[in-house]
Amino acid sequence: MVRFLRFFWISERGCSLLVKIEDKQKVVENLKEKFATTKVVIVTDYKGLDVSQMTDLRRKLSEANVEYQVVKNTLLTRASKDTDAELLADVFKGPSAIALSFDDPVAPAKVLTQFAKDNEKLEIKAGVMGGKLMDLDAITALSKLPSREELLAQVLSAMNAVPTGFVRALADVPRRMVNVLNAVKDQKEAA
Repeated sequence: MVRFLRFFWISERGCSLLVKIEDKQKVVENLKEKFATTKVVIVTDYKGLDVSQMTDLRRKLSEANVEYQVVKNTLLTRASKDTDAELLADVFKGPSAIALSFDDPVAPAKVLTQFAKDNEKLEIKAGVMGGKLMDLDAITALSKLPSREELLAQVLSAMNAVPTGFVRALADVPRRMVNVLNAVKDQKEAA
């Protein structure tokens, strides 16, 4: 026996479709796994964005390896149970979309804050990272941090500078010794 939940999807043709409870349970399980493994979750209100703006936002987030989903609030609430995302349960009201990043926690913050500056209709509600709830100010501060790649480049540069400086210092000792010997030689020849 297949059970259906009364959930109607209205298409251009005006047809309605019943969605199986099992399908919703799969969505909740999938989201729960993602919430458990993600570095950061940011919730946005996309109300007022047209299709082209939403497509542009999804493209920019996808380029930054960020997953962006529009999900019903009841499913988000169920999926967030026993995860860090449970801190966002009060935020799951009205139109909600979530940005998930599994690698770089700075990437979704950068893309979303920049997009929100360009499109005032996108509202960043809140986020969670490392078990801590982030408000808009914290997300904006996070967006100003260098990305993971930039941080790795800075560390590599610092690590590379130490041996380079050491080699230069070692090479400088014989050069200075030669200069001292040449100065002594010039002094003796002058006398």
